[in-house]
Amino acid sequence: MGVTDKMWDAITTVIRMNDKIERMAETMVSQQRKIEQLNERVIRLETALEIALARSERSPRRIVGPD
Repeated sequence: MGVTDKMWDAITTVIRMNDKIERMAETMVSQQRKIEQLNERVIRLETALEIALARSERSPRRIVGPD
């Protein structure tokens, strides 16, 4: 194998690696978006839970006895 062949192989390897890195970067961006959306959902759920708990503490349930 000559020097030219070795250089060509090295260049094609770098090009393939670059393509893989770009795909991986896109995947990471997509996953980061999903994580951020999940964080937003958790925040909304926590807020709803806190509101529900605060309401239940303010107005305790009335126990209705027999008349």
